[in-house]
Amino acid sequence: MFAASCVPYGTRREVTDSDRRKFAEVFKKCDENNKGYLNTEDLKVAVMMLFGYKPSKREVESMMSAAQQNTTGMSLDGFLKSMSTKKAAHLWHDESRQIFTAFDMQYRGFLTLDDFKTAFRLILPHFSERMIIEAFSVGNPNSTSESWCPDSITEY
Repeated sequence: MFAASCVPYGTRREVTDSDRRKFAEVFKKCDENNKGYLNTEDLKVAVMMLFGYKPSKREVESMMSAAQQNTTGMSLDGFLKSMSTKKAAHLWHDESRQIFTAFDMQYRGFLTLDDFKTAFRLILPHFSERMIIEAFSVGNPNSTSESWCPDSITEY
């Protein structure tokens, strides 16, 4: 059941040279008039081309302020760094969802405490039940619920 998704820890989260070349190619396509930088509208188009969604105004502003070395726009170097960070975050999220899905044996979209215990017993049979319950409660800050949702994974 788990063998298909077993990859050495950390390998899937790395941005490859191929990814960087693709980022540079998209930068060039979105750099209207060959200015040497992307403005906010150019950046929105680039993110849509690379990740398939339109980023919010807040996300674009955040990327621009983090990577901007001058006031005109985002340079190629800043764009490569920003997109590499974004790609690594997407890979981490995808990996987390894949792990969650492997343990959601009932296909409900959430894990109960019993599901969580079963998953831990498969992976770490000597892990104490107290530690399993504690791990479950960390991922489930709303203790009134008996379930653990996949979005909790990405927070920790």
